[in-house]
Amino acid sequence: MLVAAPLVVGGCLLMLVPRVDSSALQLALLVFGSGLCGAIYVVCPAMLGEFAPVSQRGAVISIMPRPVARSCMPFQQIGRVASPIRYRLNWEHMIGNLCARTITRALSRSVGAAFALAPTLLWSGAASAQPPKIGDPPEALNMRLVGTNDLQARSAYQPTIHKQGDRWIAYIGHHGGTDAIPKPINPLTGKPEPSGTSILDVTDPAHPVYLKHIPGQEGTYESGGAQMVRICDGATLPKGDKSAVYMLRTFGGEAHEIWNVADPANPVLITRLGGLRDTHKSWWECDTGVAFLVSGAPGWRTRRMSQVYDLSDPAHPIKIRDFGLVGQEPGATGAVPTELHGPISTGPKVNRVYFGYGTNRGGILQIVDRDKLINGAKEPTPVNLQYPEISRLNMSSLNGAHTTFPMPGMPIAEFAKDKVGSTRDIVLIVDEAILNECGEARQMVWLADVTIENRPMVISNYTVPEASGSFCQRGGRFGAHSSSESMAPVYYKKIAFISFFNAGVRALDVRDPYHPKEIGYFIPAVTQATDPRCVRAEGKERCKTAVQTNNVETDERGYIYVVDRANTGLHILELTGAARAAAGLQ
Repeated sequence: MLVAAPLVVGGCLLMLVPRVDSSALQLALLVFGSGLCGAIYVVCPAMLGEFAPVSQRGAVISIMPRPVARSCMPFQQIGRVASPIRYRLNWEHMIGNLCARTITRALSRSVGAAFALAPTLLWSGAASAQPPKIGDPPEALNMRLVGTNDLQARSAYQPTIHKQGDRWIAYIGHHGGTDAIPKPINPLTGKPEPSGTSILDVTDPAHPVYLKHIPGQEGTYESGGAQMVRICDGATLPKGDKSAVYMLRTFGGEAHEIWNVADPANPVLITRLGGLRDTHKSWWECDTGVAFLVSGAPGWRTRRMSQVYDLSDPAHPIKIRDFGLVGQEPGATGAVPTELHGPISTGPKVNRVYFGYGTNRGGILQIVDRDKLINGAKEPTPVNLQYPEISRLNMSSLNGAHTTFPMPGMPIAEFAKDKVGSTRDIVLIVDEAILNECGEARQMVWLADVTIENRPMVISNYTVPEASGSFCQRGGRFGAHSSSESMAPVYYKKIAFISFFNAGVRALDVRDPYHPKEIGYFIPAVTQATDPRCVRAEGKERCKTAVQTNNVETDERGYIYVVDRANTGLHILELTGAARAAAGLQ
């Protein structure tokens, strides 16, 4: 049995304490002292590399000034952390760079022999491979839960947050139901309904109010639902009804629909563009009305390509053209290039559209001249399809391109004194993990410098370290999926939020895109509604329950909205601590 082992280290008393499972004792340990009694209790998974959840790690380390070690008064709870027991706390954020360096140097000089002589004591608490349990609290760093809604236990894909008058409304697209529950009950009607679009009032983010569910296409998983949603005000669209608010959504794989949601509790269908084989992640320019709709058009050789529409008058849509990669068009022969996942347009001012092809392999970033795309010859011949393309960045066969988020004109502090190149055009490329329990290559985040457009190049990357949470063993998918896409000034070109499935949402400081840095995260707690994810192992099915943070978006107030693929609902978050300071928020 392990016992407490005090050591004197550089004027401090270092105490190694065994793993504890009592919640009360964990809470008593994971606290700060006040004044000179500055006790820091931390679990040591990897040579003091990070603070970690007591319940998931092993030996606890206590560091306090030696003269006051015997006379410490009752401790005070850590500042803004709502539930300190399992929150991973960053060393340098908690005790400051100088103190961290001082203690680290002292430990490296004085405790090296102790680490060598007693490895089992310090490493006995390797990260747990057990999946989270119902009742476990969330895990967080520099992010705080503000409010939540279960979204009627529906698998969620795209959240879009829109200010309507003095209200903030969240529109959330859903995947289809599960095999066990193909049509979840809508408590507002008391009836089972195919998952479609949830509409919530999030004016008070601590108390979101569910207003309406619009059913989608019948079917399970990605074969049903209404996963994508975009919003434009009629007052902004060139030919829209000035009193209307328009919602563009998919209807399963068969159609795109436009609804008037000026009264979000009573939406009205305006337009339907049907006859498709598939749909996905579309983009709508509210100032021009031009929409880039991810569709499966009849005759095309790929499941997903782009249909460009003029939706400036949503009641009277005008098709501009079909578009895709050469080889996808009707009548082509040979290998079919990877399918489209989604475009993002910078509008007429910057005149670029960034198309992302591929999901978890063979990704392509295609940079397109928007004006040539809209006004060029429309017949989908190889020459006409090639005409608007400026360049491509071909990803590895191991990685896809789910999201291609442009950040043009970024000032680079390191290059501020350089005669040329002090600002750069950057594209954030996010892959999508597909297989459960790390059954594929790691899907990550890549930052590409596209300043010289005909020579785009990857300059950096980011992933969540798997060992930081034993994510390959937690269950479900682990890896990147998507980024926030709001271009509102509150976070744009400063903080990107990345959904990482069972590793939750990650706040990524991209102000220096050559050296992106994680500054916060939030992993929601599993609930009774969380749908298990299964793999085939040793001839039988093995299932685990873990959150699957699917997509993320922000609003202009600075709130972060994450939704879950495994039916765990909506979580509304805000930044705290160093991450809040990095964003320039008060």
